[in-house]
Amino acid sequence: MENGRGGWNTVVKEIRLYVEGGGDSKDTKAFLREGFSVFLQSLVTMARQKGIRWRIVTCGSRHAAFEAFRTAERENAESCNVLLVDAEGPVETTPWLHLRRRNDWDREDSPDDQCHLMTQAMEAWFIADIEALTSFYGSGFHRNSLPRNPNVEQIPKAQLEPSLKAATRATQKGEYHKIRHASKLLEIINVEVVRGASEHCDRLFTTLTQKMQKD
Repeated sequence: MENGRGGWNTVVKEIRLYVEGGGDSKDTKAFLREGFSVFLQSLVTMARQKGIRWRIVTCGSRHAAFEAFRTAERENAESCNVLLVDAEGPVETTPWLHLRRRNDWDREDSPDDQCHLMTQAMEAWFIADIEALTSFYGSGFHRNSLPRNPNVEQIPKAQLEPSLKAATRATQKGEYHKIRHASKLLEIINVEVVRGASEHCDRLFTTLTQKMQKD
């Protein structure tokens, strides 16, 4: 569903990605932003090659990310504004409909291509690349504590963070901590491995790649 809103259907000059996560402080948000910049490096590189401005905005809570996206739709309408938040549960509909049903967020006037989900939460992306987790945490890492489902989007959110903590509790880095570890893990997980295990992650890369190539 594309309706000609803002810069989404015109020549792309800027992409703004509004992301859930990073905690409440400026420093921790900057730390997560660096991690996402590395994980999304292929998109960042393509944007630079095409002269497209690229900005990742880490917003803290998912509600803050949605509100920042809504503000950008009003104040930066010529940019391609994109929302990336946890799904918080199984996704059985389009992204915007999922968020409307779960959070009462109504953006039916925005194209679905502007809404992307980390299903069911960011930790699923980390579990997708067990080799990267093993390398990062080293001795004491118990991979058998992690869910074995290769389709990480089917792992319930309630299992994701607790299983990561159980797998990492005996390591020198200590148990998984979202603020301390997430940004570093984003820098080392294999993008292709994660895309292969998470169709919504693949959708994010595919959507933005096609949009930049179209112009």
